[in-house]
Amino acid sequence: MKTYTYLIVLSLALANLLTANALFAQKVPHVKPIQLFNGKDIKDWTPKIRHQDVGVNYANTFRVEDGLMKVRYDGYDEFNQQYGHIAYNKPFSYYILRVEYRFVDEQAKGGEGWAWANSGAMLHGQDPKTMLKDQDFPISIEGQLLGGDGKNARSTSNLCTPGTNVVMDGKLFTPHCISSTSKTYHGDQWVTADFVVLGDSLIQHVLENQVVLSYSKPQIGGGNVESFDANQKKDGQALTSGFIYLQSESHPVDFRKVELYNLDKFKNKPEVLNQIIETILKGK
Repeated sequence: MKTYTYLIVLSLALANLLTANALFAQKVPHVKPIQLFNGKDIKDWTPKIRHQDVGVNYANTFRVEDGLMKVRYDGYDEFNQQYGHIAYNKPFSYYILRVEYRFVDEQAKGGEGWAWANSGAMLHGQDPKTMLKDQDFPISIEGQLLGGDGKNARSTSNLCTPGTNVVMDGKLFTPHCISSTSKTYHGDQWVTADFVVLGDSLIQHVLENQVVLSYSKPQIGGGNVESFDANQKKDGQALTSGFIYLQSESHPVDFRKVELYNLDKFKNKPEVLNQIIETILKGK
């Protein structure tokens, strides 16, 4: 009889636990992604290419073909450090950005060696309208995207800091770039990179649901940006929001998905926010 009673109590406890978990799961709000790239055009984006005015898409660098946003250089005689960026026309603060990309074809003539199979997703960037004509990079936090050469290790979802600094391990990090702990993605395979951006409190680079780089307190500061408006570079100013850019650095690259989960309304609900982030990353 005692064993039978124990089994009944255990079964009821298990049933209550399953019910509680189910109710908790139901409370996690569903966040629908915003498709920043609609697969048809780049009307919601603003190009800014070095030595060109804001909005000028020099040599059709950024284009949409076959449902992909493509970065191409067939209209260039030489790349000539004409770094390009294309900004989505709305700033964000708390979000998960998901980018699917691949490197293809050959690097443009005149591209630097370090720029081979190199692009990026720029986070918390300055308004493209505030970039000067000869400015090389937007003041921003760069999630650097790199491809492998087929044999050597080369991580992706690294961090670079044009005109910015971050805090890592409790200390201000001032070098320009740092590598992530990611594996190498060789060839022209599609790669999905997630960026968890929570204002100026936390930024994480995620690949295959694994955090490969983490830091906090992004802020304006340091060098590695040229020909900018001094009024836009207020060193020490916290970066709590900004524009998202995709990059053109001389190697052809395709983007087939650029989507964003806006988490702004959950920023004061940390438990719910963490559950939403976990659900989104696992549901890739």
